[in-house]
Amino acid sequence: MNNYRSLLEDVDGITVRGFLHSPTHGGADCLILTHGAGANCNAPLLVALADAFSASGLTVLRCDLPFRQARPHGPPMRGSAERDQKGLQAVVELMRPQTSGRIFLGGHSYGGRQASMLAAADPALIERLLLLSYPLHPPQKPAELRTAHFSSLQTPALFVHGTKDGFGSIAEMEEALKLIPARTELFQVAGAGHELMTNRNRDAITQTVVEAFRSFANVGIT
Repeated sequence: MNNYRSLLEDVDGITVRGFLHSPTHGGADCLILTHGAGANCNAPLLVALADAFSASGLTVLRCDLPFRQARPHGPPMRGSAERDQKGLQAVVELMRPQTSGRIFLGGHSYGGRQASMLAAADPALIERLLLLSYPLHPPQKPAELRTAHFSSLQTPALFVHGTKDGFGSIAEMEEALKLIPARTELFQVAGAGHELMTNRNRDAITQTVVEAFRSFANVGIT
Protein backbone atom coordinates (compact mmCIF):
# COMPACT_ATOMS: atom_id res chain seq x y z
CA MET A 1 0.00 0.00 0.00
CA ASN A 2 1.35 3.43 -0.95
CA ASN A 3 2.20 5.79 1.88
CA TYR A 4 1.38 8.86 -0.20
CA ARG A 5 -1.68 10.69 -1.47
CA SER A 6 -2.26 13.08 -4.34
CA LEU A 7 -2.40 16.77 -3.48
CA LEU A 8 -4.01 19.62 -5.40
CA GLU A 9 -4.27 22.99 -3.69
CA ASP A 10 -4.59 26.63 -4.61
CA VAL A 11 -2.23 29.07 -2.89
CA ASP A 12 -3.06 32.68 -3.77
CA GLY A 13 -3.94 31.73 -7.32
CA ILE A 14 -1.02 29.34 -7.80
CA THR A 15 -1.81 25.65 -8.18
CA VAL A 16 0.24 23.23 -6.10
CA ARG A 17 0.08 19.72 -7.58
CA GLY A 18 1.93 16.66 -6.41
CA PHE A 19 2.06 13.75 -4.00
CA LEU A 20 2.44 13.95 -0.23
CA HIS A 21 4.38 11.12 1.45
CA SER A 22 3.58 10.54 5.11
CA PRO A 23 6.46 9.41 7.32
CA THR A 24 6.38 6.07 9.07
CA HIS A 25 7.59 7.87 12.20
CA GLY A 26 8.64 11.36 13.22
CA GLY A 27 7.54 13.83 10.57
CA ALA A 28 8.48 17.16 12.14
CA ASP A 29 10.69 18.16 9.20
CA CYS A 30 9.44 18.42 5.62
CA LEU A 31 11.29 17.97 2.33
CA ILE A 32 9.87 19.39 -0.91
CA LEU A 33 11.26 17.81 -4.08
CA THR A 34 10.75 18.79 -7.69
CA HIS A 35 11.84 17.53 -11.08
CA GLY A 36 14.08 18.31 -14.01
CA ALA A 37 13.26 19.99 -17.32
CA GLY A 38 12.26 16.80 -19.11
CA ALA A 39 10.38 15.08 -16.31
CA ASN A 40 7.60 15.49 -13.78
CA CYS A 41 7.14 14.65 -10.11
CA ASN A 42 6.64 10.97 -10.99
CA ALA A 43 10.26 10.68 -12.13
CA PRO A 44 11.68 7.41 -10.72
CA LEU A 45 14.45 9.24 -8.85
CA LEU A 46 11.99 11.51 -7.06
CA VAL A 47 9.61 8.67 -6.19
CA ALA A 48 12.45 6.54 -4.83
CA LEU A 49 13.90 9.39 -2.78
CA ALA A 50 10.49 10.44 -1.46
CA ASP A 51 9.84 6.88 -0.29
CA ALA A 52 13.27 6.65 1.35
CA PHE A 53 13.07 10.03 3.06
CA SER A 54 9.57 9.39 4.39
CA ALA A 55 10.72 6.01 5.70
CA SER A 56 13.50 7.85 7.54
CA GLY A 57 11.02 10.16 9.30
CA LEU A 58 10.47 13.15 7.00
CA THR A 59 7.25 14.37 5.47
CA VAL A 60 7.92 14.63 1.72
CA LEU A 61 6.05 16.47 -1.00
CA ARG A 62 7.13 15.84 -4.58
CA CYS A 63 5.53 18.42 -6.82
CA ASP A 64 5.11 19.49 -10.43
CA LEU A 65 6.51 22.88 -11.39
CA PRO A 66 4.10 25.31 -13.08
CA PHE A 67 5.66 24.75 -16.52
CA ARG A 68 4.86 21.04 -16.25
CA GLN A 69 1.33 21.76 -15.10
CA ALA A 70 0.91 23.91 -18.21
CA ARG A 71 2.14 21.24 -20.64
CA PRO A 72 2.49 17.49 -20.02
CA HIS A 73 5.62 17.08 -22.14
CA GLY A 74 8.56 19.10 -23.36
CA PRO A 75 11.07 21.45 -21.73
CA PRO A 76 10.21 24.68 -19.88
CA MET A 77 8.96 27.47 -22.11
CA ARG A 78 11.01 30.63 -22.45
CA GLY A 79 10.40 32.81 -19.42
CA SER A 80 9.27 29.92 -17.19
CA ALA A 81 11.89 30.37 -14.47
CA GLU A 82 10.22 33.20 -12.54
CA ARG A 83 6.86 31.45 -12.64
CA ASP A 84 8.39 28.15 -11.54
CA GLN A 85 10.12 29.84 -8.61
CA LYS A 86 6.83 31.40 -7.55
CA GLY A 87 5.34 27.93 -7.76
CA LEU A 88 7.97 26.57 -5.39
CA GLN A 89 7.39 29.48 -3.04
CA ALA A 90 3.69 28.61 -2.99
CA VAL A 91 4.55 25.01 -2.08
CA VAL A 92 6.67 26.20 0.84
CA GLU A 93 3.87 28.50 2.01
CA LEU A 94 1.43 25.59 1.83
CA MET A 95 3.63 23.22 3.83
CA ARG A 96 4.99 25.64 6.43
CA PRO A 97 1.91 25.64 8.69
CA GLN A 98 1.53 21.87 8.28
CA THR A 99 4.84 21.00 9.91
CA SER A 100 6.31 21.79 13.30
CA GLY A 101 9.87 21.38 12.04
CA ARG A 102 12.08 22.71 9.29
CA ILE A 103 11.36 23.02 5.58
CA PHE A 104 13.93 21.64 3.14
CA LEU A 105 13.72 22.32 -0.59
CA GLY A 106 15.38 20.59 -3.47
CA GLY A 107 15.11 19.02 -6.85
CA HIS A 108 16.78 17.40 -9.78
CA SER A 109 18.64 19.49 -12.40
CA TYR A 110 16.38 22.36 -13.54
CA GLY A 111 14.17 21.95 -10.48
CA GLY A 112 17.15 22.18 -8.16
CA ARG A 113 18.44 25.24 -9.99
CA GLN A 114 15.09 27.00 -9.53
CA ALA A 115 15.07 26.02 -5.86
CA SER A 116 18.54 27.50 -5.37
CA MET A 117 17.61 30.72 -7.18
CA LEU A 118 14.52 31.09 -5.01
CA ALA A 119 16.56 30.52 -1.86
CA ALA A 120 19.15 33.08 -2.99
CA ALA A 121 16.39 35.67 -3.47
CA ASP A 122 14.72 34.85 -0.13
CA PRO A 123 17.31 33.56 2.39
CA ALA A 124 14.74 33.11 5.17
CA LEU A 125 12.35 30.96 3.14
CA ILE A 126 13.78 27.49 3.86
CA GLU A 127 16.39 25.87 6.09
CA ARG A 128 18.36 23.58 3.74
CA LEU A 129 18.74 22.77 0.02
CA LEU A 130 19.15 19.36 -1.61
CA LEU A 131 20.42 19.87 -5.17
CA LEU A 132 20.51 16.76 -7.32
CA SER A 133 22.64 16.95 -10.50
CA TYR A 134 22.89 20.72 -10.48
CA PRO A 135 23.10 21.77 -14.18
CA LEU A 136 26.25 23.87 -13.88
CA HIS A 137 26.41 24.48 -17.62
CA PRO A 138 24.89 22.99 -20.79
CA PRO A 139 26.72 19.88 -22.02
CA GLN A 140 29.91 20.74 -23.93
CA LYS A 141 29.45 24.45 -23.13
CA PRO A 142 31.55 24.95 -19.96
CA ALA A 143 31.74 28.72 -20.43
CA GLU A 144 27.96 29.13 -20.01
CA LEU A 145 27.95 28.85 -16.23
CA ARG A 146 24.69 29.02 -14.28
CA THR A 147 26.22 30.50 -11.15
CA ALA A 148 25.15 34.16 -11.19
CA HIS A 149 23.14 33.71 -7.99
CA PHE A 150 25.69 31.62 -6.11
CA SER A 151 27.27 34.63 -4.36
CA SER A 152 23.85 35.49 -2.87
CA LEU A 153 23.05 31.99 -1.62
CA GLN A 154 22.86 32.01 2.18
CA THR A 155 21.09 28.66 2.60
CA PRO A 156 23.24 25.59 3.39
CA ALA A 157 23.16 23.27 0.39
CA LEU A 158 24.07 19.65 -0.27
CA PHE A 159 24.94 19.02 -3.91
CA VAL A 160 24.60 15.41 -5.11
CA HIS A 161 26.49 14.92 -8.35
CA GLY A 162 27.45 12.02 -10.60
CA THR A 163 31.10 11.68 -11.52
CA LYS A 164 30.11 11.32 -15.20
CA ASP A 165 27.63 14.20 -15.36
CA GLY A 166 27.93 16.07 -18.65
CA PHE A 167 26.40 19.21 -17.12
CA GLY A 168 29.47 19.73 -14.93
CA SER A 169 32.49 17.72 -13.83
CA ILE A 170 33.35 17.19 -10.20
CA ALA A 171 36.29 19.59 -10.56
CA GLU A 172 34.01 22.23 -12.10
CA MET A 173 31.48 21.78 -9.31
CA GLU A 174 34.14 22.10 -6.61
CA GLU A 175 35.32 25.36 -8.16
CA ALA A 176 31.79 26.73 -8.51
CA LEU A 177 30.87 25.95 -4.91
CA LYS A 178 33.64 28.30 -3.77
CA LEU A 179 31.35 31.14 -4.92
CA ILE A 180 28.70 30.25 -2.34
CA PRO A 181 29.08 31.94 1.08
CA ALA A 182 26.78 29.42 2.78
CA ARG A 183 27.95 26.02 3.98
CA THR A 184 27.99 23.49 1.14
CA GLU A 185 28.93 19.85 0.62
CA LEU A 186 29.45 17.94 -2.60
CA PHE A 187 28.32 14.32 -2.42
CA GLN A 188 29.71 12.33 -5.33
CA VAL A 189 27.91 9.37 -6.92
CA ALA A 190 30.59 7.24 -8.58
CA GLY A 191 29.91 6.31 -12.20
CA ALA A 192 26.58 8.13 -12.40
CA GLY A 193 25.59 10.57 -15.12
CA HIS A 194 23.05 13.36 -14.98
CA GLU A 195 20.20 10.96 -14.22
CA LEU A 196 21.98 9.88 -10.99
CA MET A 197 19.93 6.70 -10.47
CA THR A 198 20.63 3.69 -12.68
CA ASN A 199 19.64 0.04 -12.64
CA ARG A 200 22.99 -0.75 -11.07
CA ASN A 201 22.86 1.74 -8.21
CA ARG A 202 19.14 2.20 -7.56
CA ASP A 203 19.15 -0.05 -4.48
CA ALA A 204 21.97 1.86 -2.81
CA ILE A 205 21.73 5.47 -3.96
CA THR A 206 18.51 6.41 -2.22
CA GLN A 207 19.74 5.25 1.18
CA THR A 208 23.14 6.91 0.80
CA VAL A 209 21.55 10.20 -0.29
CA VAL A 210 19.14 10.09 2.65
CA GLU A 211 21.97 9.44 5.08
CA ALA A 212 24.15 12.17 3.54
CA PHE A 213 21.40 14.78 3.62
CA ARG A 214 20.18 13.96 7.11
CA SER A 215 23.76 14.23 8.36
CA PHE A 216 24.24 17.51 6.49
CA ALA A 217 20.92 18.96 7.66
CA ASN A 218 21.59 18.18 11.31
CA VAL A 219 25.06 19.70 11.55
CA GLY A 220 24.94 22.40 14.18
CA ILE A 221 21.35 21.53 15.12
CA THR A 222 20.61 20.58 18.74
